[in-house]
Formats: sequence, C-alpha cells, structure tokens
Amino acid sequence: MKVLALNGSPRSDGMSKSKIMLNALVEGMREAGAEVDVVDLREKKIRTCRGCMCCWTTTPGVCAIKDDMTAELFPKWLEADLAVYAFPLYHFTINADMKAFIERTLPVLQPFFISVGNETLHPLRHKHPRVAFLSVAGFPEHSVFDQLSSWVRFLYGRFGILAAEIYRPMAEALTTPSLRHKAAEILDATRRAGMEIVEQGTVSDETVSRITRDMHDDPRLFLQAGDMMWKTCIREGVTVREFHEKGLVPRPENPGEFMTLMRAAFVPEAAQDINAVIQFDFSGRHEGSYRLIMENGAIQAAEGAAESPGLTIRSDFDLWMDILCNRADGQQMFLEQKYTARGDLALLTRMKELFGG
Repeated sequence: MKVLALNGSPRSDGMSKSKIMLNALVEGMREAGAEVDVVDLREKKIRTCRGCMCCWTTTPGVCAIKDDMTAELFPKWLEADLAVYAFPLYHFTINADMKAFIERTLPVLQPFFISVGNETLHPLRHKHPRVAFLSVAGFPEHSVFDQLSSWVRFLYGRFGILAAEIYRPMAEALTTPSLRHKAAEILDATRRAGMEIVEQGTVSDETVSRITRDMHDDPRLFLQAGDMMWKTCIREGVTVREFHEKGLVPRPENPGEFMTLMRAAFVPEAAQDINAVIQFDFSGRHEGSYRLIMENGAIQAAEGAAESPGLTIRSDFDLWMDILCNRADGQQMFLEQKYTARGDLALLTRMKELFGG
C-alpha cells in the first residue's frame, strides 16, 4: 500500500499534537508494510483554488496554478492508495491549509454531470485514493468533532472511500507530564489503528475507543490548569511556545488554584505505594492550612489542618509559588530556612515525581 500522509498543522514538531498523533499512525502503517510518504503542508507552497476551471477546460486534469501542489503533491496524491489528512480542529471543522489542499484536488473530476440515484455528481477523471481523517482538539468533549465528521461522511463516506476517522479531544494533554502514561496508551492505540488500516482497511471499534478514552477522571481540572497557563502567558508576555521552551509552570494566584493545580498534576502511577497527607500551612498574603490526601493512587484536596499529616510544609504562600514555578530553588530555600518541612521528608524529595515535575 502506498500512503500519502499529510500534516496540515501550522505548528512545528513538538508543539503539533496533530503531528504527534500522525507519527504514531504512520509508525503502525509502516510496521504493517505500507510505504508512507509524510508531507508537512506548512513547508509547501499551496495557493488557494481561484475557480478558473482551467483544469476542466484548457488544461484538462492539470491545474493552471504553478506551485508545489501542481508540480509535486497532486501527482503523489493520485498515485497513493490512501491519503491521510491530519490537522487541528479549527472553528469545529477543517483548517485552512488542509482545506486548500483538498480543494486543489478538483482536477481529479471531469466537468460533466451524471446522476447517481437522486444526486447530481461530476464523474471521476482518475481513481480517487481512499482517505483517512485524523484531527485533534483542545476541548474535552468528543462532540466537538460532530460537524467535521458530518462533512467527512457526506463527502467521502457515501462513496465508499472513507477508511477511517480518528478524532482526539483534549489533545493538549498528550504532552502534559502528569498524563504521560495515558498519552502513551493513546499513542499506542493510534499506532495500532495505522496497522489496522493497512491490514483490514479500517479501524476497529475497540481501537477507536482506546484512542478516544478520557485522559483524566476530571477534565475540568485540566481546563482549570489550562486557564492558569493562559493567565501566566499573559502576565509574562510570552507565547505558548515560549511558555514551554522556558519551562514555565502555571502560577496559582491563591491557595484554591494551587490545590487545583496539584490535583491536575498528580501522577497516580507514581503514588501507588503512598497513603499519606501532605499539609501546607501558608502565611503571608494568603494564610491558612490546606492538605492533599493521597491514598492508593488517588488524590483529594481539602481546606484545614489534618490530625496527623505525614508531611507538613510551612511557608509564605508567594515563596512556595516561586518554588513551584522554578523561580526559587526549593532545596536552597530549605537550607536557608525560608520554609520548614516536618515529618516524612521522603515525600518532599518525591514531589516532582508525584506531581509531574
């Protein structure tokens, strides 16, 4: 099988969740024996269709626009047995770069009118490759892909050339350190989907279910942590890329946000052997006691002091937020007695492990 895998994301590698998912899909396809050519559309010059219809009249089957689409990509697309369209969800449907590519495949059709049932269509000039769609979105609900899926099925599904639809909600979580185990499972399922498309022509319901499974028991926590990230970007005057490149951490503005962030960053796999309470006694701008209860790989947060916490940290609130956000060295601050820790200090040394770094 010859596959043309098209990445329509404007983001570069590492930042693009579309590309992360596509890489896993392609890996599975290659394992199953497919010959896969991966193309990043952001690196190609593809102008939008200008509606001149030259490809139907003066230059039948050939677009009059001289760019990478005409010279390189359209011929590759015609030769492919399968075209994979991977892109981020924009305004709940397809993004502009990928839409421009699809519109420029118009030369595959002839201008004449034919009737198929109750519908009027244009006949094919060449064989149309089968297609698979892969898209990602930041929202946690799978329903955000409903409009896209309706369009995909109308355009391709009714003609029997739609091989698969793979949609991943809450995709930004794929690079969240605390969810790396869940992300690995999803990418493994995506790799499996690539193998199934080559071997079976479609993706099984079981594999689709694995790809679309919830990454967090409480997606609202992830969204609230996301809000903190956006506030931090605005406050620091940085882009999302710069936020990650600089190793920034969403900065909580109050103890409630701090507890939310800790719950969102919690790594259950790292805490299977821990049944303990970590208590924070804050002073300064925000005074009060707050506790994190870890038990059997689960976590809860509560306000107020515990009867017998395993570890008690006493600190000025803003100092602890500086430590949390890597603006202050936690070990140095401890040695200088800027804060105190009493109880099981092994829990203190495991904080980055337990809360995703």
